[in-house]
Amino acid sequence: MAEKVLIIDDEDMTVQLIGMLLERRGYEVVPAYRAEDGLRKAYGTHPDLVLLDIMMPDMDGWEVCRRLRELSDVPIIFLTAKDDVSDVVKGLEMGADDYVVKPYDNDELVARIKAQLRRAPKSSVSEEVVFDSGNFRMNFISREVRVRGTPVHLTPKEFNLLGVLARNAGRVITRNELVKEAWGPEYSDAIDSLKLYIHYLRQKVEKDPQNPTYILTSRGVGYRFANT
Repeated sequence: MAEKVLIIDDEDMTVQLIGMLLERRGYEVVPAYRAEDGLRKAYGTHPDLVLLDIMMPDMDGWEVCRRLRELSDVPIIFLTAKDDVSDVVKGLEMGADDYVVKPYDNDELVARIKAQLRRAPKSSVSEEVVFDSGNFRMNFISREVRVRGTPVHLTPKEFNLLGVLARNAGRVITRNELVKEAWGPEYSDAIDSLKLYIHYLRQKVEKDPQNPTYILTSRGVGYRFANT
């Protein structure tokens, strides 16, 4: 079965040219011309790799990468005209596996795709995580949370934070790692605010915020989501 590559880019010509290149090399191509469409197709088609532009009108590639990482560990290669070293570093710190600057050499791009596919374990995209016998549900496509059957309103920063915890249920995540994964490397100095956001989340999702059963503290290290 051909390996599947999802291309998310708002430039029609770019998607078509890369699509033809990859199809000639034996890959199955899934095109997406808008960020939201790309996220839906990431869930619906289960790609083996994602090529992602950064500068898109409806949602930039940074946010798409962050949301993809909520869904899956699928390899992500940024393919963009942004060539500043700071952008490359930001992309890799946000969870991308590689960063290719336009214009690119076709053979080099294919080689980088092959390298990522070769080393990446097959991963599945999870639309929803469910815990506590169905009492806790978090849907990453609709970005909805329901606790004991009741919808819970979360801000985008709260949802991203809870998403990282829930997707890594059972694993202690350090404060620094949690902030970077949830909000991006540009928020690395926001660790002092993390305790307050955890407090907000517990007020919204815990039956007894003073005695949490979902979001647990690992003293001196960070936090973990109970894997029950």
